[in-house]
Amino acid sequence: MHSCHGKFAFLPGEITLKQGVPVVLEFVTADVVMGFSAPDLELRADIIPGQVTRLRLAPQRIGSFDFLCDIFCGDGHEGMSGRIHVVA
Repeated sequence: MHSCHGKFAFLPGEITLKQGVPVVLEFVTADVVMGFSAPDLELRADIIPGQVTRLRLAPQRIGSFDFLCDIFCGDGHEGMSGRIHVVA
């Protein structure tokens, strides 16, 4: 499970997934709309307050891929990033 909460931070900031193994990432936010984007994995979602946003994926490429919040959400927004590691 991957949550977006606290004051403008993705928690955890790094996750490790296995190549080809399906997972569901879950995001929550308490107060403002946020966005999740991992362009190299072709993932994108809006995170709406009070709702659980789920993204399903089965990563096919091994490597490390950056993600970030792509909707300005307030002070600290620029620090909302992290990395997904895909391993064999």
